[in-house]
Amino acid sequence: MRITVVGTGYVGLVTGTCFAESGNKVICVDREASKVQRLQAGEIPIYEPGLEELVERNSTAGRLSFSTDLVAAIDRAEVVFIAVGTPQNSDGTCDLSAVRAVSKEIGQAMTGQLVVVNKSTVPPGTSRLVHDLISSNTSHTVHVVSNPEFLKEGAAIDDFMKPDRVVIGTDDASAAELMSELYSPFVRTGKPLLIMDPASAEMTKYAANAMLATKISFINDIARLCEVMGANVSKVRQGMGSDRRIGPHFLFPGVGYGGSCFPKDVRALSALAKEHDTPLEILDAVDAVNDRQKKFLAEKVVRRFGKDLSSHVFAIWGLAFKPRTDDVREAPSVVIARTLVEHGATVRGHDPEALENAREEMGDLIDYCEDPYDAVSGASALLLVTEWNEYRRPDFDRLKELLVEPVVFDGRNIWNEELTGKYGLEYHGIGTRSSRDDN
Repeated sequence: MRITVVGTGYVGLVTGTCFAESGNKVICVDREASKVQRLQAGEIPIYEPGLEELVERNSTAGRLSFSTDLVAAIDRAEVVFIAVGTPQNSDGTCDLSAVRAVSKEIGQAMTGQLVVVNKSTVPPGTSRLVHDLISSNTSHTVHVVSNPEFLKEGAAIDDFMKPDRVVIGTDDASAAELMSELYSPFVRTGKPLLIMDPASAEMTKYAANAMLATKISFINDIARLCEVMGANVSKVRQGMGSDRRIGPHFLFPGVGYGGSCFPKDVRALSALAKEHDTPLEILDAVDAVNDRQKKFLAEKVVRRFGKDLSSHVFAIWGLAFKPRTDDVREAPSVVIARTLVEHGATVRGHDPEALENAREEMGDLIDYCEDPYDAVSGASALLLVTEWNEYRRPDFDRLKELLVEPVVFDGRNIWNEELTGKYGLEYHGIGTRSSRDDN
């Protein structure tokens, strides 16, 4: 099948590459010429495990190409995917300006009947908006399909190739048949391909992310209460997660969620509900709890070392919002670093992949270290913020030697007091009292 993907951001690049990997002829279009040139040269603008190899293989095979010429790309396409950004407006609503602009351009470029698939995260009703914008700029028939993405950064290739489900939103039987054929290689193991109306498909994306965010904020609130009550949230999580009605996923306490999806989608759904006079009070609480949780680790540092941190250096391991990505958007590390600096501290940061993006986000707020142990050397304490595999079993003896005070704050509970105590390290986790708190 001949496919055009408009937008070479995270979703567009993964989508186009994976469709090419399954034998389709794909053109990825972006208006940013320098970005297209980099992609044509094999340079991937994002860090996503496995993506660079897939782009290279499919580009070499002639199945995947990159262009700035939207008109030519649409002229040769059977299906066009819209995968442009939908950032958050100041009031929390979804900014559809890029979707609107691309829809008009598609209408102007069409030379025949076309299926247009909206892959961008958009509020219910956007499929109708896109259809009307395209139709007002063409005399040809267009079928608009909603096909929300469910890609986790750091595991996007597997998520696309082996999806839990594929959601197709359309009222047209021929478009549903075409989309079913397109996705058939990815659901051969029996995973559901769900055909529904466009508004329900659009709502499914928001509702799914909102539920996952809710589980995270809930267990983080429980973790705070566990510390006060002397309970261990790790044990509580196991007890809860063993209930099949609840499940263990997304019940790991930590420093809050970040990234480009959960924060934006929770706020957008909440704003949409208020716009229709049906407020979702749970989501407002989820967002508020998450904002508060991002400061929790820094608050623990202040309680341990005092409000005046001007004589202290602190090391942060992990600047990306999650492991296996270089994305620092809405990352807890940024809030933690700013809070510590506001108290006068000097902060050093390390991350296996996100140093460049962290520099763009935080500037000279912190010092950036290429080696994790350089960040720790001479620091009063180490803060583990992102659970990269590289951090799971560090050289604890070396940490003890390098730290001015042998203190670690584990924002992801990947260590524990028993483990770190063997090396003489004072441990502070999330949702459990340390022995020092009891003294």
